[in-house]
Amino acid sequence: MQEKYVSALNALERLKEGNKIYVNSVKGAGDISPEKRLYTCKNGQKPYAVIVGCSDSRVIPECIFSAGIGDLFVIRVAGNVIDNHQLGSIEYAVEHLGCKLVVVLGHTMCGAVGAAAKQNGGFVRFITDEIRQAIGVEEDAVKAAILNVKQSVAKIQRLICKTEGLEVTGALYNTQSGAVDFDLDN
Repeated sequence: MQEKYVSALNALERLKEGNKIYVNSVKGAGDISPEKRLYTCKNGQKPYAVIVGCSDSRVIPECIFSAGIGDLFVIRVAGNVIDNHQLGSIEYAVEHLGCKLVVVLGHTMCGAVGAAAKQNGGFVRFITDEIRQAIGVEEDAVKAAILNVKQSVAKIQRLICKTEGLEVTGALYNTQSGAVDFDLDN
């Protein structure tokens, strides 16, 4: 049985440990059993963290963190940008589900970050304009992805009311190695 609320520190440790398992695995490690499905169906979800990630099909938070059904509240949008829909989803997870950790998960080889260097029309411009604001003239793809993550973290911190014990942090997933770096300042 899972505890009612997981502290931000404990949630971060679980994510780091889950990523270590993932990096060295050939099969998924999260609990996706019929029993877990039935348990969460009856008792509801109790995710220990919110992950705001990119829609990129190579970046699957439940796999990356060796999580199963009901473990993570995942919000995916190209370029892991933040608008009112993502903020509302985060607010729901924090206020109604008790999540104490929000992680903005960027990644290497991000097509949305790469596309931000170009002028885009249509609806994709809402994503690329936001990313362009974050990265400015940065040409290094990894540095640009980190700047984009940091902008989303800052936006969440600024706009989501401060809940006691709530932590918001950024991370970068390496699409080649599978490792997640939570220390974006080095």
